[in-house]
Amino acid sequence: MAPVKILAVDDDPAIRTLIHRYLSQQNYQVESAGDGKTALELFNKFSPDLVVLDVNLPDTTGFQLCKKMQSYTNVFVLILTSEADEDSILHGFKEGADDYITKPFGLVELGARVGAILKRQRLVSNSQPEGIQLGSLTIDPQSREVKVDGELIALTALEFDILHCLAGKPGRAWKRSDLIQEVWDYEYNEYTGDERVVDVHIGQIRKKLDNNNDNSPKIKTVRGIGYKLDI
Repeated sequence: MAPVKILAVDDDPAIRTLIHRYLSQQNYQVESAGDGKTALELFNKFSPDLVVLDVNLPDTTGFQLCKKMQSYTNVFVLILTSEADEDSILHGFKEGADDYITKPFGLVELGARVGAILKRQRLVSNSQPEGIQLGSLTIDPQSREVKVDGELIALTALEFDILHCLAGKPGRAWKRSDLIQEVWDYEYNEYTGDERVVDVHIGQIRKKLDNNNDNSPKIKTVRGIGYKLDI
C-alpha cells in the first residue's frame, strides 16, 4: 500500500521543519511549503491526501487556501491556528476544514489528530462498499461521491462523512455530541470544539443538496436533540 501523502504549510521554518520531520518519522510521505503560492504548486504536483495548513501565510490565508484546494479535490485539511476563539474556528469549518489544532501544540497531539482524520476516511470507505441509495440520493463511499438525480454534488471530505453517517441509519435522530464522536472519531476523547460546528456543516450540506425533488431525503432538525435524515 502506498504511503499516505501529507502537505505541511507553515510560514515559520522551525515549525514547518518539526512537522515535516515528525510526520515523516510516522511513515507518511511529506512535502512542505512556506507560502500559498508554493503550497498550491506542490498541491497540484503532489496530490496530497491531507494538508496541515497554517492560517497565517505571507501571501494568503489558510482559510482561502483551504477553499481553493478543496475546489480541486476533496482533500482533508487540518488547520493550524493561534486563534482559539469560536468565530475563527467556525470560520475554518465553514471553509471546509476537517479539524483544527491550536498553537502551540505537541507533536504527539498533531499525530493523533492526523491519525483520527485518516482513520475516518478508512472507516467510511470500508463500511458500505456497495454504496447507499435513498430515493434520488446516491452515496458512493469508494469514490466518495454524492449525487442527486445523477447530478454530482461537491461536498468537502467532512461534509461527505457527516452525510454518509446520517444516511447509514436513515430516520435515526443523532445528538450533536454523538455525531462528533462518530464522525470525528477521536480515540482519546479530547475534542474541545463547540457542538455548534455540527450546525455549521449541516447548514452547508443542506445548501448543496437543496432542490425541489420530493423524492430526495432531507436533513431535518430534531428539536432538543440534533438531526436526522428524513426519507
